Amino acid sequence: MDRANHYESAFEAYLRDRRIGYVAVDESRRTSIDDDPIKSLDFIVYSPEGPRFLIDIKGRKFPGGTPEKPRKVWQNWVSQDDITCLERWETSFGSGYRGMIVFLYQLSEAVELADDTADLWVWKGSRYLVRAVLAGDYRQHMRVRSPRWRTVGLPTAIFSELVQPFRSFTHPEAERMKDEG
Repeated sequence: MDRANHYESAFEAYLRDRRIGYVAVDESRRTSIDDDPIKSLDFIVYSPEGPRFLIDIKGRKFPGGTPEKPRKVWQNWVSQDDITCLERWETSFGSGYRGMIVFLYQLSEAVELADDTADLWVWKGSRYLVRAVLAGDYRQHMRVRSPRWRTVGLPTAIFSELVQPFRSFTHPEAERMKDEG
């Protein structure tokens, strides 16, 4: 975790606020699996219900672009290495651990969402929408975005199907009861 990164700091504050157990991974130290260097995780999150999550945070602004030409697209691109490393971490940690990409969307003031929107998080005067996708699901549907930069992404329709509020992974029973009620 890089505490200079406001997205990662906002997510840590979110976890603390919701009393979800976690370990913030120190990215200043080199990590490796079997003496092979590997990209560090940002967090290991201990879900009260179900698996533990090996998390890579991706911060995005919504809308993107410039104020004159806003891009109202929920950017979901990551590097190919992000997915590969999350899968290697899953294998290393073993069953009960799932790789996950958490997208923190910093919302502009012009974006209107209901106050009860799941995982709408206000921290230090900024609003964030906390959304997540399991790495395995992402890999299954990802498409190359830029071969040169080794980035991948999900088509908008598939991303809409797969992405969920983060709490639906950590508290699936509560989310299901809320939907049924």
